[in-house]
Amino acid sequence: MIGIFIILIISWIALYLIEKKNLLVLGVWPIIKRLKQFVIGFAVTAILCAGVQYLEMVLKSSSWGLNENFSTASMVNHFWWDFRSVLTEELMFRGALLYLLINKLGAKKGILISAITFGIYHWFSFGILGQIIPMIVIFVGTGLMGYAWALAFSKTSSIAMPTGLHLGWNFTFNTIFSKGPLGEGLLISSAGESISDWFSLIGLWIIPLIVLFFVKYLVPKEEGDLISGEIENFH
Repeated sequence: MIGIFIILIISWIALYLIEKKNLLVLGVWPIIKRLKQFVIGFAVTAILCAGVQYLEMVLKSSSWGLNENFSTASMVNHFWWDFRSVLTEELMFRGALLYLLINKLGAKKGILISAITFGIYHWFSFGILGQIIPMIVIFVGTGLMGYAWALAFSKTSSIAMPTGLHLGWNFTFNTIFSKGPLGEGLLISSAGESISDWFSLIGLWIIPLIVLFFVKYLVPKEEGDLISGEIENFH
């Protein structure tokens, strides 16, 4: 949480010094509207993630079973970890910096810069720096997803939907299907047949494209505090 507070303080200072604005420009109000956007985003990526896991189960002829050692406290702890990590990244890449980039450079350039930096960031967070093929695969996948989430921020004038989109995938992947760094979550997979490594591209490349389609064509553009006019170029 200390890291999140530091990012918030730096964000507030940057917004005030450059735009004479405060953190409310990140779109936390009206609260009911933002909660709705958050829930929609969460549901979209949670369903997509579950779909990928189901397809993998079918191809591997495996099955999922409940983890009997996974308690309510475990669920809360896992969710809190997912939420903190997601919020940290959202504030870094879809927060004040993206707001300022859009206002200064326009939506197209601001979103593209955000997506590129998000892709490069994952070279370090995944520890793959120097491994050319994994770097390309991860850059394309996380860059596309970062682009979709940044576009969601720009179209809704809020950090709520991109946070929901981000958390929906991470929580379902890490906590529900036990695929992340937290170890065993709610469901545990039985051993199955091996499948091609190319299957991972469904989650890494195809899902981001689906999310981008959803954001671009199904999320309505709002007239907010973000720069207007530029965003029409995305339709």
